[in-house]
Amino acid sequence: MPTSPTGSLSLAAARRIAVAAQGFGAARPSAPPTRRTVLKVLDSTRLLQLDSVSAVVRAHYAPVFSRIGPYDRALLDEAAWGHSARRPRQLIEYWAHEAALLPVADWPLLRWRMVQYRHGRWNGMRQVLERNPALADDVLGVVKEYGPSTAGEIERHLELDRPRAKDNWGWNYSDTKVVCEALFAAGELTVPRRVGFQRHYDLTAAVLPADVLAHEPEEADAIRELVRRAARAHGVGTETDLRDYYRLSRRQTEPAIADLLDAGELEQVSVAGWDKPAYLHTEARTPRRVTGAALLCPFDPLIFFRDRTERLFDFHYRIEIYTPEHKRVHGYYVFPFLLDGELVARVDLRADRASGRLLVPGAFTEPGRDAVLVARALAGALREMADWLELETVEVGEKGDLAPVLRREIA
Repeated sequence: MPTSPTGSLSLAAARRIAVAAQGFGAARPSAPPTRRTVLKVLDSTRLLQLDSVSAVVRAHYAPVFSRIGPYDRALLDEAAWGHSARRPRQLIEYWAHEAALLPVADWPLLRWRMVQYRHGRWNGMRQVLERNPALADDVLGVVKEYGPSTAGEIERHLELDRPRAKDNWGWNYSDTKVVCEALFAAGELTVPRRVGFQRHYDLTAAVLPADVLAHEPEEADAIRELVRRAARAHGVGTETDLRDYYRLSRRQTEPAIADLLDAGELEQVSVAGWDKPAYLHTEARTPRRVTGAALLCPFDPLIFFRDRTERLFDFHYRIEIYTPEHKRVHGYYVFPFLLDGELVARVDLRADRASGRLLVPGAFTEPGRDAVLVARALAGALREMADWLELETVEVGEKGDLAPVLRREIA
């Protein structure tokens, strides 16, 4: 790859490029969002990370809300976990960044990873497969006979009562569940539906279209496509940024970047303050300014690579779910607040559905920001989120320098 950049960008310009590439700053839909509107978000993000935490709303729903505002979450559910001849499935689950929803057409681009995972995704999984050499075939047999099934249903069909592991690996899954996950990672099973966020497994061949299943790109070609998608999603990013988006390796990304540079799709540039060269997608927009407000969940693609978030926004961010409560700095489930293309604050959020309240235990302004201006915009964003989640009130707690000002704005 070339070692000297051909252009330079200010950090502010790189930030505007990145925010615009992720779908922020565009006009929101004037009519109620449709399935098409929801799926258009994937043109920018390419994937939606899945996560089991539901303190506010599941992680895959939040990035869509952040970009287009209130929408019917059933539209996303149907696109991912529903299918009919008139409205075919548009999204599928697989290990992309982490567990994620991605366009069905992108599934073949990860076949190389499925091969990599054919003996298990991690050591504990491989141990279960070695301990139960016939269980994978048994699971596939049940799914073939009975169709989409949870791990528990498969276990009952097999008349198994296997004790769960006593150590700390995984989520204390049964062997059957681990094997289902192994087959999912290997691409033999997929998830055509979820009920209560619980996976129902089916044969991939019974779920994906024949043309998608028939597409088997060479690994180098697939990686090039993934890097191309990552570059579009970032607008501008370093090799580590492009690598992280689909959790690739440097060995994979460097040749792909070189190919895209040779093809004129990327331009190597320097970004002020960055100690590594960056790669600008030649179709990336550089808006003069970005306007609008958005609450970003911890797994939003704009910020899920924390090193990039710090470089772009001077915003040190770590999720504190697994930090003991007395050691948390900002809170359990903290949403950064994006205002006019800058991360200006962060709020700890909780949806108390039983009482109809959106709780804000803590609110914090970033250094140098005008607390009154931030609180005014944030109050509107919180009220919009509460309405979307069908919560009646927003209740601000005591923690954080922004909390008193925010309380006044909301009142």
